[in-house]
Amino acid sequence: MKPVGLSAVPSHRRIGIVVFDGVKMLDFSGPAEVFVEANQHAGDYEVVVLSPDGADVTTSVHARLSTQPVAGSGRFDTVLVAGSELAPPTFLTDDLIEAVRDLSTRTRRLASVCTGSFVLAAAGLLDGRAATTHWKFTADLAHRYPAIRVDDDAIFVRDGDVYSSAGVVAGIDLSLALVEEDHGAEVARRTAQGLLVYMQRGGGQSQFSASLRGPIPRSSVVRRVTDHVRGNPRLPHTVGSLASHVNVSARQLTRLFRDELATTPAGYVAATRFEVACDSLHAGFSVTQAAQSAGYSSGEVMRRAFIARIGISPRKYQQRFATTGPIAV
Repeated sequence: MKPVGLSAVPSHRRIGIVVFDGVKMLDFSGPAEVFVEANQHAGDYEVVVLSPDGADVTTSVHARLSTQPVAGSGRFDTVLVAGSELAPPTFLTDDLIEAVRDLSTRTRRLASVCTGSFVLAAAGLLDGRAATTHWKFTADLAHRYPAIRVDDDAIFVRDGDVYSSAGVVAGIDLSLALVEEDHGAEVARRTAQGLLVYMQRGGGQSQFSASLRGPIPRSSVVRRVTDHVRGNPRLPHTVGSLASHVNVSARQLTRLFRDELATTPAGYVAATRFEVACDSLHAGFSVTQAAQSAGYSSGEVMRRAFIARIGISPRKYQQRFATTGPIAV
């Protein structure tokens, strides 16, 4: 089953956010704040908080939200289904599924944040579509609903008039993309700046689950070094200075990094600087500013690092990703 959708864009865009007992607070508040902030920059949004029966709901932080019932709530420009910190299908109720199925016939766009995708899936609204969810649950989503093409690394996915995003803060990324779709990149950029968030973050979900998916520092020595590097990318790190930081020899530190992270201390520093530079470029910094924030000795050194890693210059990279559109380096 697919949402009917509405072809006309109303002059005043009603955003319905569906919540329920146990809803993840940031899944709701993050997108809501994006649309409210966008109203300070030529946006035209009205946020409506919905639940199946209109009763108050208790969030993940035990705060209570007042809601309106889905029945009789009218038409919407966008309906967004929040997720839960509880593992699916714990929070999936027949009333919630039916409410979302009903709303899908009264909205132009349908979206989910985090495990809200399981609600869309249970309602049959993702059959034959691409979708994503929090990386912890992508395998479960694919197993339970084989008709869905699950992207386990996307921050958010659009398939026609249906959108889904990864966990928690990814709902902000998705909402900024919807604002850009409605009002253009400049309004979305000013909204992001007002909230002190990136217009678009570099990479996919794997960057956030790396500590679980990739090599994990097993020793406190390596953990202290990686924390030091990530917290201070501008310092002129060398194998010797890092070894001194944790009171071991350079040879021992190199051996520990190879054994635990499958890289060298220098390789880890280089990867961290590249990541910081990418995030700085996404945030709108100039190439010179990005080089300084990442600890490169000059913009030219950073340019050579980008060419070596991804085959394009920092400036070209920034131009390519100047909007909220999905990254595909």
